[in-house]
Amino acid sequence: MDIRSQIGVVFHLDKCIGCHTCSIACKNVWTDRKGAEYMWWNNVETKPGTGYPTQWENQEEYKGGWEKKGNSIVLRGAGKLKGLKNIFHNPNLPTIDDYYEPWTYRYEDLFTAPEGNDQPTARPVSLITGEPIEVKSGPNWDDDLSGSPDYARKDPNFKNLSATEQEAMFQVEKMVMFYLPRICNHCLNPACVAACPSGAIYKRGEDGVVLINQNKCRAWRMCVTACPYKKTYFNWSTGKSEKCILCYPRLETGQAPACMHSCVGRIRYLGVLLYDADRIHEVASTEESQLVDWQRDMILDPNDPKVIEEAVKNGVHFSIIEAAQKSPVYRFVKEWKLALPLHPEYRTLPMLFYVPPLLPILGTTDDDIYDTTTEGLFSTIEKTRLPIQYLASLFTAGNEGKIREVLKKMMAVRLHRRHITVGDMDPVLVRNALQEVQTPPDMADAIYRLTSLANFEDRFVIPMAHREEAIEMLESVFEEKGATGFGFRMAPERGL
Repeated sequence: MDIRSQIGVVFHLDKCIGCHTCSIACKNVWTDRKGAEYMWWNNVETKPGTGYPTQWENQEEYKGGWEKKGNSIVLRGAGKLKGLKNIFHNPNLPTIDDYYEPWTYRYEDLFTAPEGNDQPTARPVSLITGEPIEVKSGPNWDDDLSGSPDYARKDPNFKNLSATEQEAMFQVEKMVMFYLPRICNHCLNPACVAACPSGAIYKRGEDGVVLINQNKCRAWRMCVTACPYKKTYFNWSTGKSEKCILCYPRLETGQAPACMHSCVGRIRYLGVLLYDADRIHEVASTEESQLVDWQRDMILDPNDPKVIEEAVKNGVHFSIIEAAQKSPVYRFVKEWKLALPLHPEYRTLPMLFYVPPLLPILGTTDDDIYDTTTEGLFSTIEKTRLPIQYLASLFTAGNEGKIREVLKKMMAVRLHRRHITVGDMDPVLVRNALQEVQTPPDMADAIYRLTSLANFEDRFVIPMAHREEAIEMLESVFEEKGATGFGFRMAPERGL
């Protein structure tokens, strides 16, 4: 086993209120500068919807991620041959219109306009050209537009829903939406790293954060094409690519990333995961129906003595192992199996996981009578206003069974807690509900506490930084074997 450590993140979608505080915190810290105005390393999308950039999930157009070829995988729109052919003209890049042309307002016109009968206005001007523009779109332009024909109805995840099912979603009484916050997934099998001709993108050995070396970047922009989540951006001012760095300077000093620290809904969790790097290719190459399970299997039990022994041999510090043992991400992903990766079919093995939204499914309508009884226990899950198939398209590569498992467990926890706090539930029915999803009462209480009552230290278990030891270990391995651990191909430079 080649055991490595990775910072993992969980977003609990039932708790997101769509306030965009996370986006503004990230913007103020990292992308409030020339050339980065249109970048939103953290953005919050309304689903159903087309997202940012528009139609980013449509890989037939953007050619992002990996695709299975026989028993292996290849990049969809990048790689040695494809990259060489398109190195001077890349047809799969999103244009500025797919994001939006950033603008400001000519505020001086409000003060310098000559006296007249009309109220002076501040005209919008492009931050790229400086010329007046007509604003047609912007960041989060489709906020809350669940029924919009321009956004929600063009969601690529509807491709497997029949026209009747799609139309049913947009009836007023069934209309539904939820928020999907997105940052870079810092994948275990990042397509952006594999696609970069300059070798500028790399994955940090000590925590798995994916970064871009600005000194090596040559603006080929293959990383923009290769990232299926479109979380790599091109800075038109500096001529370099940029992306979310998971606020690693903050992590190294024990602070949570800016977007997570500012999260109003407390939907975000951060912790360490230990995984077997020897299985990356095997897992990424498996069948779509197995991707979620196999990715979970890669994540190792930090309490297992054998795992601890192998991790120490591979240079993982004891403090990181201890942090992994307390990780809320491990509990959501591996222990409770509630959190799922976004679009696992892209085969990048993302390390950002989502707890799907349960949504208001406890009540059903029958002959215009609103029924809130729970006699059927899980029967209402099949009647949810957001089709199971839609959520499966987002989080399980179409495997509806995995979505049902998660929703049933969340429902069982809700019923269990209602029985404890309100006392109007049949205890036999509650017990049966927990048994069906193999969740004992103490686990249900633990899920409830970490979901609803967790404080800052419970949600963010940040390991101590040991950059100096990682560098020394890598240099020693390089001297002995002519290669380095943690996925590096050459010894790291000190001070980087």
